[in-house]
Amino acid sequence: SSPPPAYHNQERLQARGKSPGSHLVQAYADYIGFILTLNEGVKGKKLSFEYKVSEAIEKLVALLNTLDRWIDETPPVDQPSRFGNKAYRTWYARLDQEAENLVATVVPTHLAAAVPEVAVYLKESVGNSTRIDYGTGHEAAFAAFLCCLCKIGVLRVDDQIAIVFKVFNRYLEVMRKLQKTYRMEPAGSQGVWGLDDFQFLPFIWGSSQLIDHPYLEPRHFVDEKAVNENHKDYMFLECILFITEMKTGPFAEHSNQLWNISAVPSWSKVNQGLIRMYKAECLEKFPVIQHFKFGSLLPIHPVTSSC
Repeated sequence: SSPPPAYHNQERLQARGKSPGSHLVQAYADYIGFILTLNEGVKGKKLSFEYKVSEAIEKLVALLNTLDRWIDETPPVDQPSRFGNKAYRTWYARLDQEAENLVATVVPTHLAAAVPEVAVYLKESVGNSTRIDYGTGHEAAFAAFLCCLCKIGVLRVDDQIAIVFKVFNRYLEVMRKLQKTYRMEPAGSQGVWGLDDFQFLPFIWGSSQLIDHPYLEPRHFVDEKAVNENHKDYMFLECILFITEMKTGPFAEHSNQLWNISAVPSWSKVNQGLIRMYKAECLEKFPVIQHFKFGSLLPIHPVTSSC
């Protein structure tokens, strides 16, 4: 089949309080289908689980390693404001310039026509260079980037576990480093009433990892000892550890939504609840999704077939 046309169309959602017809848009169906497929793939598995690592996965990790190295090469500048270090803009300008070249290292030459379109999602996935902020909309762009790579056949069905455990996990490490180094602001944060200032997907996939765990229950993630002993195996606990490093004061005060979730009796109920919350709080909220790009790979037209 011929490769998809180059990225030609950066349509944006019109200014309404909710993303219009989000349940009917093909991009929504494809995106949520991708998230749920990966959710199923990592169910009950530790990060140390043995899985296949394809050449495409290795190349994606190398791409993320490059972004990480660029952070080291772009130290924060001295400035009066504590938050939003302007050196981030220098780092971002480098990505903006090099994004297509980076994506071309992952995409084989016979699919080269797709590179400009796919590269847009990579550039959207690392935060906003004007506001120097980062949030769940940027995280969604990275998931869309991976979804597009699946659609064009660069990533395959047997890459599912590696997509989450190796690529997305490495992406999280780089984003946390960006957030810390440049003191990025949370984008569209709901403060204490939001799940987390920056991320959402690792809580979904991380809770799936913990389904039917022999002894770790939702109540344990507010237990410092349980988190310290198990965070390297579970994305959810790694997120909790990062929150406790970045925030001070009682957990129930700075992360009220998560505190409430710790009272849910089972991980499968946590997982189902977080998926519902993600659809309602992220994918159907205009401030989050207003910048989402639609093109030939994630089209805005109504659903024509189920994914």
